[in-house]
Amino acid sequence: MTTLIMIALRLLALGAGAFALFHAVRQRTDAFTAVDKLSKPIWVGILVVAMLVVFLFGVVSFFGLIAVVAICVYLVDVRPRVDEIQRGPRW
Repeated sequence: MTTLIMIALRLLALGAGAFALFHAVRQRTDAFTAVDKLSKPIWVGILVVAMLVVFLFGVVSFFGLIAVVAICVYLVDVRPRVDEIQRGPRW
């Protein structure tokens, strides 16, 4: 049972990482700096490394937890701001 939970967590983290990486690659480069975030190449690199770490070590290792946090930071903080700056004001 524990093995199935670990596999599900790993797949969830890899799916979130793939979504975040796909999103980051498709965005304009200047959108990241316009919202005072790290540059696009840095975020793409962070997400690629995070996905590799999750794939190799899982999500409950020390490095796996750091990788999951990096993916979550992109999805919760960077992605909405980048989308907002490219969409413009909503009114």
